[in-house]
Amino acid sequence: MELFEQIRREYEHGGGTIRGIAKKLGIHRRMVREAVLSAVPVERKTPARERPKLEPAMAFVDAVLEADKKAPRKQRHTAHRIWCRIRVEMPEVQVAESTIRRHVRERKIALALLHRETFIAQSYDWGEEAQVDWYEAYADICGERELAYVFCMRSMASGGAFHCAFPHASQQAFLEAHERAFLYFGGVFAVLRYDNLKSAVKKILRGHQRGETMRFMAFRSHWVSSRSSAPRRKATRRVGWKEKGDTFARNHMVPVPQVASWEALNLFLLEASQIDEQRLPTARMPDFC
Repeated sequence: MELFEQIRREYEHGGGTIRGIAKKLGIHRRMVREAVLSAVPVERKTPARERPKLEPAMAFVDAVLEADKKAPRKQRHTAHRIWCRIRVEMPEVQVAESTIRRHVRERKIALALLHRETFIAQSYDWGEEAQVDWYEAYADICGERELAYVFCMRSMASGGAFHCAFPHASQQAFLEAHERAFLYFGGVFAVLRYDNLKSAVKKILRGHQRGETMRFMAFRSHWVSSRSSAPRRKATRRVGWKEKGDTFARNHMVPVPQVASWEALNLFLLEASQIDEQRLPTARMPDFC
């Protein structure tokens, strides 16, 4: 708008010609003629670019995102999961994962499904520290939709994690899951961090002090592993703790898995944990789009 105003001022009061104004301002003579005819620039139409690779998969992506509106919040598709499903269910469509990511982000913005997360990168020594938490997911067991409490122990150095599911998040299941995780990792971590889980902590005291349950203290003494709990009122700490479970559920439990028993569900989770071990950690922040 400012450029058009300057062109019209030069033409009306400067006594310049179309050629002279174009040379002085370094623009095309066509733009000078447009400014002389109208003080308001003509709205330019952006041509719609063809997407020959993406177009066959656009309907599939839209259908998945629409179905996700009714799916459990933590078991909705990520862009990576959608791309994996396209490779399996639509092998004739050859499209890059980056292309799917951009399209999914555009569609989620349009559907108001996207939110922003903040992360702080950290580094850890090998075998020194792990984080432990529960998260909830759904599974169809014998044809019935069941709420599963999934135990997760995550190695902070490698990013690898062990997952197993129980019908209840009881203390017995909590301790049993620890033994399964130690067997999976082949040892005990020096430090285990907990997010003030009721299975381990009965009372939150001042600072980092916690009143532990008797069974958990005996269990910890047996395995000779130190314990650390998240400080109270530090919600930012929970992002890293919850991210692994949420990402795992979105990558491996979407759509909702259908199994015959809880043992079959845990076998499914074990295989998925081993698949995740093959993924190399990168500096890229986790993807929630």
